[in-house]
Amino acid sequence: MPSPSTLDLTGLLRAWGQGDEEALRKLTPLVHREMRRAARHYMAGERPGHLLQTTALINEVYLRLLGAQKVSWQNRAHFLAICAQLMRRVLVDDARSREYQKRGGGLVRVSLSEARLPAPEGDPDLAALDEAMNKLATVDARKSRVVELRFFGGLDVKETAEVLKVSPDTVMRDWKIARAWLLRELSGGNRRGS
Repeated sequence: MPSPSTLDLTGLLRAWGQGDEEALRKLTPLVHREMRRAARHYMAGERPGHLLQTTALINEVYLRLLGAQKVSWQNRAHFLAICAQLMRRVLVDDARSREYQKRGGGLVRVSLSEARLPAPEGDPDLAALDEAMNKLATVDARKSRVVELRFFGGLDVKETAEVLKVSPDTVMRDWKIARAWLLRELSGGNRRGS
C-alpha cells in the first residue's frame, strides 16, 4: 500500500480536529504506521524483558491522542511532535509507576545506544533522563525538544528539522550539544548551566 501524501494526512488530521469521525476512521491506519515506527525505534533500545511492549505503548498513546481530539493539527510534523511528547510521558509514567511499586528498587534502565544518547556509567533511567531533559529545557528548550523528538519520537534529523522549522544542520548541532549536556547531568557532573 503506497504511503499517503503529507497533504492527505494533514487534511485528515485537521478534519478530525474539527470533529469529523469519518476522518478519524481513515486516519487511524495511517497514523498507526507512524506511531509503530516511532515506538519500534524507541523500544529497540530497551533491555530484554521490558514490561511495556510496543503495542501497549502505541495503545496508550492512542488513548491520550483521542483525549486531544480538539487539537488544531497543523501538519504531519506537528502530529509527530505531539506523539513524541506523549510517548515520553507514557514511558516516564510507566517507569515512575514501577519504581513506586518497587518502593525504592532499581528504576527501569533504558538502553541508550551511542547513536542516541551515550551514558558514561551504565544507562540512565527514564525518570532521571526526564528530569535532566526538563533542566535542559530551562536552559535551551529547542535542544530538549530535539532529544524528545529523536529519542522518544524516533524522528530522523530531517523530520526533526521539519517539526522545529530549522535546518538539519541546526538539528545535528543541537543534538550533539544536548547529548553532551545530558551526559554530564546524568553522570552527576558539573551542575551549572550549559
